[in-house]
Amino acid sequence: MSELLNRSFYSNEDVVNLSQQLLGKYLCTNLNGKYTSGKIVETEAYRAPEDKASHAYGNRRTNRTEIMFNEGGHAYIYLCYGIHHLFNVVTGPTDMAHAILIRAIEPTDGIEHMMTRRNMTKINYRLTNGPGILSQALGLSRDQNGESLTDRNLVWIENRYVSLEKDEVIRSTRIGVDYAEECASWDWRFRIKNNPWCSPAK
Repeated sequence: MSELLNRSFYSNEDVVNLSQQLLGKYLCTNLNGKYTSGKIVETEAYRAPEDKASHAYGNRRTNRTEIMFNEGGHAYIYLCYGIHHLFNVVTGPTDMAHAILIRAIEPTDGIEHMMTRRNMTKINYRLTNGPGILSQALGLSRDQNGESLTDRNLVWIENRYVSLEKDEVIRSTRIGVDYAEECASWDWRFRIKNNPWCSPAK
């Protein structure tokens, strides 16, 4: 049993709370006739305009960040270091520019397609335990930037009713944001405790 997350879910102004709520939900893709999905096990919240780690800090609008100012429920996918496509969920009302980075998933469906995309012959945690490699495994790229997440078209998120207790979630500082001054200490990274598919970063 699954339920597609709708626009009202994504329109919540509390991006930190939504980042926790996405744990246990399922990120799904259907690209070139290949269906893949995985349980979200790690997220990070980014809250413009005050968050110096956000691409939209100070409500900075550029060609890249413009999608962040859309209403919640769209994909924001950008290229990191010219190599990795990072998948983010735009949240909040129009012009709020909040986003949640999906950092790791536990693969569930279409694992054979994921392994082919990752050039792997044996399944292990390196299949999807980081933001760049999970996008590769799911077939996500800049081609899906701006896609709506509220229909089962190319990319979407489902609720399959996985319940998590509060003590099953680890909260810590975000990864790779040392440049963000005081914002670097904000504990807006969330992980499912003891899940081996989380990224190796502590």
